[in-house]
Amino acid sequence: MHIDIAPLPTLILYHPRIFTMTADRPWAEAISVQEGRIVAVGTLQEAQATLPGARVIDLPGAMVVPGLLDVHNHFVWAGRAELYEMFVPPVFSLDQVLAAVREAAASKAPGDWIVGGIWGSSLMEQLDGKARERLDEAAGGRPVMLRDDSHHNRFVSTAALVAAGIQDDTPDPTNGRIVRDPVTGSATGLLLEAACSLVEIALAKAMDATPHLDVEAAAHAIKRLNACGVTGMQEALTTRAVLRAVKALEDQGRLSAWVVGSIPVTEAPLAPGEAGEELMAMREQFRSRHFMPDAGKIFLDGVPTSRTAAMLEPYLPDAVHGCCFRGGTTLTVPQLAKVLADSERRGIRVKIHCTGDASTRAALDAIDVVRSFNGPGLRHQIAHASFVDPAEIPRFAELDVVADLSPPLWFPSVIIEAIRSTVPQPLVDRIAPIRSLIDAGALVAGGSDWPVVPDPSPWPSIQGMVTRRDPTGRLDGALCPEEAIGVEEALRAYTIQAAQATGLAHLTGSIEVGKSADLAILDTLLFDVDPGQLGATQVLQTWFEGRCVHGATA
Repeated sequence: MHIDIAPLPTLILYHPRIFTMTADRPWAEAISVQEGRIVAVGTLQEAQATLPGARVIDLPGAMVVPGLLDVHNHFVWAGRAELYEMFVPPVFSLDQVLAAVREAAASKAPGDWIVGGIWGSSLMEQLDGKARERLDEAAGGRPVMLRDDSHHNRFVSTAALVAAGIQDDTPDPTNGRIVRDPVTGSATGLLLEAACSLVEIALAKAMDATPHLDVEAAAHAIKRLNACGVTGMQEALTTRAVLRAVKALEDQGRLSAWVVGSIPVTEAPLAPGEAGEELMAMREQFRSRHFMPDAGKIFLDGVPTSRTAAMLEPYLPDAVHGCCFRGGTTLTVPQLAKVLADSERRGIRVKIHCTGDASTRAALDAIDVVRSFNGPGLRHQIAHASFVDPAEIPRFAELDVVADLSPPLWFPSVIIEAIRSTVPQPLVDRIAPIRSLIDAGALVAGGSDWPVVPDPSPWPSIQGMVTRRDPTGRLDGALCPEEAIGVEEALRAYTIQAAQATGLAHLTGSIEVGKSADLAILDTLLFDVDPGQLGATQVLQTWFEGRCVHGATA
């Protein structure tokens, strides 16, 4: 179905405080918009001279900034989670999680799946065979799959193990682990990394989700993002289902944001069967005005909470891994270099998931190899960039590599407390070295990793980058306060720098002639407010291509 869209508007937008994010004219008071594009930025008189007789709209609020970009999210999955799945916050205890499952089961038919999350990584050590039996009881014997706060691990019921064909002697898949009782050898219901795909495949077959559900999930998520001031994003793991949903949303005229897709270029543990030549060949079939499937995705390691991130120093000792375990990468440096070189030949910029400092070093080494043979190339991203050895920080700028930051995953939080139980304290005390990366000349860009975090709003993340404190106020203390950055630096990470990172800087990220009229109208003058209040910023209106897509207009 294709819906004809009204012509893009011609008008003048006026506000005394328009922050353009450009060096030559950082502040303006009027923007001339013709057919959705900016044709003048300056005074009201200058704007009216450009478009004589055009309608002038007075914008509300305290200031105007460029539409924000989210460099890392999974918005279709997030829409699914909010519309169709059970939610538990990561601060819940195991008893509270089980109570939520029991409540969800009350409205389910026998045999129906219960799907949801996101349980906190701090529960990992409690999820043994007895916990699985309690999950079975709470669910009334139904199949249950619950995702953790990293989305890299699952806790499932006995019925879900059976549906997935997981028995006590089922071998661990490559880059994954079926956690087993150390005495009996039976599966506990805790699945790590690639082992999750066994249950995800069983769920997909059982649910037989119709495509229109994903389209509605995508539409819901875009509205949520627009309400936060977001008008552009990089979808970070673009499967066939995501390709179809985004293209359908575009065809229906409901895609009110720029979207860059990240096609898996190697087998992804969380998206089985979604890599290869067939998927790459589908890219042009789904390309549209607002959707550009021009990026790739590689998982080079897992997450530190389950000791699947690749670390330079050993994890803290435990009964399973002993005293000298460092995790590992899914590819060697030569293998990754070959994949990156092949991707560059296709014009694909790659987002490389690295949560450990060893995987970050390996990614930089592989990019260095490619540069040594081919010279300057495409700008790749290291996703999360949380643990970075100090010696590697200058290499981001030297190799033109983006630090893709997900602040909600590192500022003081439940997940950080869980990491403290697996990783030596000195490493946690220098997590997310944003100040150092910026000072070294690296391009840093902000993302949410929604629905790994339950709220996609960039404003609490900006507060966390500036204060290095928990924006919710639940946890005390600052994490690496010496790595705090300024308000404008944080805003740049979510506007022009995120646009540069995603390849969208020719379209958006700043308010200047030739770009799309993408704006966020705020209730707060960001540079005057207490930094501890930045997370409370409200977006009164969001404009995309000169149309108001969130909030009321006069």
